[in-house]
Amino acid sequence: MKNKDPLQLFTEESPEIQKAYAGFIQSLIADDGLDNKAKQLIYIGMKMVADDERAVKMHVPIAKNAGATREEVRTTVLLGLSVIGLKAASKYLPIVLESFDKIDKHY
Repeated sequence: MKNKDPLQLFTEESPEIQKAYAGFIQSLIADDGLDNKAKQLIYIGMKMVADDERAVKMHVPIAKNAGATREEVRTTVLLGLSVIGLKAASKYLPIVLESFDKIDKHY
């Protein structure tokens, strides 16, 4: 089980709970309070603070597709300096900028 994708495991082991969770996430996405770009930038920041590297990487292309610029993504990461200190710059800035720049190469 160690090599199994955690989300796949969640779906297989608890399909009803995963379905309810997915519905909850969809309702947050559908909420009009913020546009999708803002939501994705916030997700990057929150997931960075939670030290969820996988989720940070997942939200970078979504943010870019929602219209976020490299500068906006960079600023989102640097705002983390006030919460998680240098980890924002030393761990997440390279990860996020590399992910953002990698997307450019595919288009």
